[in-house]
Amino acid sequence: MNLKRLSVFAIVALLTMISIPALAQDLLARQAPVDKRMRTVDTLALRTAMEREESRLAVNNLYDDWNNTYAHRATELPDSFRISLKNFCMPTVSRVVTSNFGARWGRRHKGLDIKVYIGDTIRAAFSGKVRMVKYEAAGYGKYVVIRHNNGLETIYGHMSAWLVEENEVVKAGQPIGLGGNTGRSTGSHLHFETRLCGVALNPALMFDFRNQDVVADYYMFRRDSYEQESVVANQLRGKIGNGGYVASDVKGETVPGANSVKQKESRDTEERNADIRYHKVAAGETLYSIAKRRKVTVDELCRLNHLTRDIKVRPGQLLRYS
Repeated sequence: MNLKRLSVFAIVALLTMISIPALAQDLLARQAPVDKRMRTVDTLALRTAMEREESRLAVNNLYDDWNNTYAHRATELPDSFRISLKNFCMPTVSRVVTSNFGARWGRRHKGLDIKVYIGDTIRAAFSGKVRMVKYEAAGYGKYVVIRHNNGLETIYGHMSAWLVEENEVVKAGQPIGLGGNTGRSTGSHLHFETRLCGVALNPALMFDFRNQDVVADYYMFRRDSYEQESVVANQLRGKIGNGGYVASDVKGETVPGANSVKQKESRDTEERNADIRYHKVAAGETLYSIAKRRKVTVDELCRLNHLTRDIKVRPGQLLRYS
């Protein structure tokens, strides 16, 4: 009897020893995809960190100083420079380009004019730091200059109000001002500039306002070809006809007779998208005085901003009122 039990024990032990390597191999096989995914995550995180550091070093090499006294000052352009367009935000929801970059009325127009209405929200195109918040009666009117880590500086002109301050760090998409008609302007619009080393580049090289998108993840600037590229960019993404948004078929050909209909559709879309507006609280203002000024109820202000009626607003605070 004992001999029989001993034989059974020996067989069980033998089977266990045989199965251990199989179990170990099975565990390794199950772990392999996990390890692979983790390596992929680590690689992406490392690549993102390296790109961020590369951008930071690049922008530091492009600009020698941080000066709040001039809107732009041209310095030597690099022969080539890769500008990251990732993590962007369109500065306005408007799709209507009313004036191209380049020659205009006997002088050089150094940005794109985009149709906006007074009070429309203007947003930072990329994350960065506000270098200037100024007023220029004979030029930009109320304008903001932001320096970004991708090497660009963006300028937003003719606004009716500022929503940021100099040296403030902003995120892409953060409201920085309200559309307007200040300065040397013949109608409410956003004058939008993109500059590298203080030199104006055509925003249409990077931004497609009609499609509310950037052209790619990166724009490769080349000093010997960007001016020729700018002409092509105007043809592809600049003003069409009288500035209206023209309907196109899938091949990009103009649809005859569709201009007036598409203009109306564009205006309707702008009006719907431009409903979100902000008020920057001034000293002495209250929810009641803001509600009266903006022609809304206090309850509506509280609902839009998740506030209670008895809260005290502070100067500089942004309140959504529509």
